[in-house]
Amino acid sequence: MELEVRHLRALCAIADTGSLHRAARTLGVSQPALTTQLRRIENALGAELFSRGRTGCRPTLLGRAVLSRARPLVEGMSALVSDARAEADAARAGGPRLRIGCTASRVIGGWLRRLRLRLPGTDISLRVDVSAHALLRAVDTGRLDVAFVHEVEGCPLAVPEGLEQRVLVDREPQFVSMARDHPAAALPVVDLTDLAADRWMVDPTVDGEWDGLRRVFSAAGVAPAVLHGDYLTAASLVVLGEAVAPCQPTSGPRDDMAIRPLRDDPLGVRLLLVSRPGADTAAVYGELEAAYREAARRVAGYHQWLLRHRSPLLTPTAPAEFPVPADSAESVDRSGSPRHRAESPS
Repeated sequence: MELEVRHLRALCAIADTGSLHRAARTLGVSQPALTTQLRRIENALGAELFSRGRTGCRPTLLGRAVLSRARPLVEGMSALVSDARAEADAARAGGPRLRIGCTASRVIGGWLRRLRLRLPGTDISLRVDVSAHALLRAVDTGRLDVAFVHEVEGCPLAVPEGLEQRVLVDREPQFVSMARDHPAAALPVVDLTDLAADRWMVDPTVDGEWDGLRRVFSAAGVAPAVLHGDYLTAASLVVLGEAVAPCQPTSGPRDDMAIRPLRDDPLGVRLLLVSRPGADTAAVYGELEAAYREAARRVAGYHQWLLRHRSPLLTPTAPAEFPVPADSAESVDRSGSPRHRAESPS
């Protein structure tokens, strides 16, 4: 038996719902049919993927491994179908269109809002993907017009030959999110050694994320426990004090979580806008830059970091455009939520 996308979709549905009955309803099939399908999949792989009990179905160790590989494939197929339909709709409608790809970022909403005002009448579509390489391939093959991606320091992206790049931020520091009552939350700047006893959550499906963090741990001489999972799950674990996680410095304030910069900024990413040769990206890049500045202004801790490092993002008029909150210490203390790149830590 060869596994197909429909089989992987069934596995994801069972894991997401925690029940064969609920998964069958989600997929629009009968429960006996889904049970038979799961049994065939497990027979083909030679082991159980879910443990069945009175409380429902839970992935086994092998099941979690299979799901970590299956989800990107299922999501990729869904994105392919959505993209194809969007392109068909745009072709029928005519008129200008702009197809944007992006790894998860806090600036997406502001960027889209600005582009819709700047380019009225343009059909603007958005595809968010945890994989920068998948977005770059989509630009290279003409399925996207531009892609806003992050490149983890020390893990360069394989940008297809001929694509044009514009650097938005040459090095964006990655901060760390933790529970509000974490001892390190009382510090304005955190050392990696302060978090060596914590479990760190990282999404291995984000290109370069785990390799970059592992490099930083090695350089600092620490070896904390690591949990692999998506950053939506990380948010709930961080709030409960079960983990800490790297996060974007533009992450917005939350009452139940603290975000702090790491001393000496050991973990960084480069932010790029990539497009096909000859594409007119002046308006797209200009609105992206404005949206990024807007996001930075809302987070006192990151805005202060930019000021201290004399960032070129801050123009000569930046003090008026980016006012420092009167109670900056409290603002820094209250800023934070984990980053996702499906919205992701870097």
